[in-house]
Amino acid sequence: MITILFADDHEMVRIGVTAYLSSQPDMKVIAEANDGKEAVEKALSLKPDIILMDLVMKQMDGIEATKLIMNEWPEAKIIIVTSFIDDEKVYPALEAGATSYMLKTSKASDIAEAIRSTYKGQSILEPEVTGKIMTKMRKKEAVSLHEQLTDREMEILLLMAQGKTNQQIADELFIALKTVKVHVSNILGKLEVNDRTQAVIYAFHHNLIN
Repeated sequence: MITILFADDHEMVRIGVTAYLSSQPDMKVIAEANDGKEAVEKALSLKPDIILMDLVMKQMDGIEATKLIMNEWPEAKIIIVTSFIDDEKVYPALEAGATSYMLKTSKASDIAEAIRSTYKGQSILEPEVTGKIMTKMRKKEAVSLHEQLTDREMEILLLMAQGKTNQQIADELFIALKTVKVHVSNILGKLEVNDRTQAVIYAFHHNLIN
């Protein structure tokens, strides 16, 4: 029996979905929550197999509730069930730790199947969500990491490639040593490397050095 916690601030939605899921021979809705705060409390105390989470709720939204639950209970399986498909909701919800993402316009039978699949460890995403994720990935792949660097950061990267120390860079650019260190830290972060050597290797690999 798959135990379920359903969090949604619309009572009629909870009643309808709960009634349908309760008619399934392998499912049981053991608790409901009408806001994110209550969802977190019940999720951590009851530890249901599946948590159905609305996104827009009073007191605490579904994204914040998902983060808190996953921080305390990383094994939780959360399915977002919402009316929203915009980027500001989709990406934060998945980044917060949600396993699956369904729309309220989905058929009840599809939501039930998503529950079964998520329970087995699969991630179920609405086609629209999958399309958004693929588009975002393609855009990210198309943009080289160094294109995120500012002109000043690129200038400092090239000086790093010449083997100059932070102090030498500060002296040449007439800026404070502390400022150089901040720029170097930003460069490493944007290039997704761990140290100056890797940053320089990246610069040479991408033909940034004349």
